[in-house]
Amino acid sequence: MTAYIIARIEVTDPEDYKLYAAQTVAMAGKRRAAPCMAKGGAMTQVEGSGPDRHVLIRLSDAAAALGTGTNRTEYQGVLPNCPCGAVRGDLVIVDGV
Repeated sequence: MTAYIIARIEVTDPEDYKLYAAQTVAMAGKRRAAPCMAKGGAMTQVEGSGPDRHVLIRLSDAAAALGTGTNRTEYQGVLPNCPCGAVRGDLVIVDGV
């Protein structure tokens, strides 16, 4: 079943964020991810409040999505490129229907 990685991000330091973002997109591409379906485009806040940047990546299944997530050794190697002060947000993996 298709799964989605959804990241809701507030970028607080654009310069520090650039390298991290480039590496995570490249990494997802290696893990059977389709190109990003959404990546920071224009948005309309309809309800509630949230960050100004959203990323949506479709993968073949939850196992592939989990393989791209924080438990992967490769991702752990990318984390130092994103200092804690560069972003605030959350990341979830959601099963498709």
